Amino acid sequence: MTWSLKGQLIEGCSCNMFCPCWFLVQEVMIMDQGWCASAIAFRVREGQSDGVDLGGRTVVLGVDFPGPTLFDGNGTGRLYIDAGANDDQRRELEAICSGQKGGPMAALAPLISKWLSAQSAKIDVADEGDTISVTVGDAGRIESRRLRDGEGKGFTLKGGGFVAGLGMEEVDLAPTGSRWTDPDLRRFETKSGARGDFTWSA
Repeated sequence: MTWSLKGQLIEGCSCNMFCPCWFLVQEVMIMDQGWCASAIAFRVREGQSDGVDLGGRTVVLGVDFPGPTLFDGNGTGRLYIDAGANDDQRRELEAICSGQKGGPMAALAPLISKWLSAQSAKIDVADEGDTISVTVGDAGRIESRRLRDGEGKGFTLKGGGFVAGLGMEEVDLAPTGSRWTDPDLRRFETKSGARGDFTWSA
């Protein structure tokens, strides 16, 4: 029943830069629009679950929280799993990314009261360094651009909150211009964004 994953997480949400939920401090976690919708890509570089190799696969979570804070829960979510995944890989990735097998997603999953059926989707990733785009079939597109100042220096968040909770040491601030159009979820555009490397196991 053991599993492990290493890869890159790319997040975008509808709040203004920077999404307060990353800090996991209840008094500041007020959603800009009274609700928050997010798209999060998990690019798995290496990993396995019960002997199934999961390296090279990508999973995207689309989720809508009605607010006014994340802790109010009652979210609706859907997983989109790389169409290149075989049946065993899909089964294991769906279980891990919905929190059924423990690990970081098990802490987030209780806030999602309605899980829509997972979908197999053609997921294309274009990685140009500072800019990464993830296109998920007809459901939407995540476009992440590393934030830099006038001198070209980036911005990094370290510490606790979702950084540690999602198995990361740090995240780069990377605003997104993503759009989500899955008819079963709220249609939304993202403004805030972050990305970083994760290490998960259970």
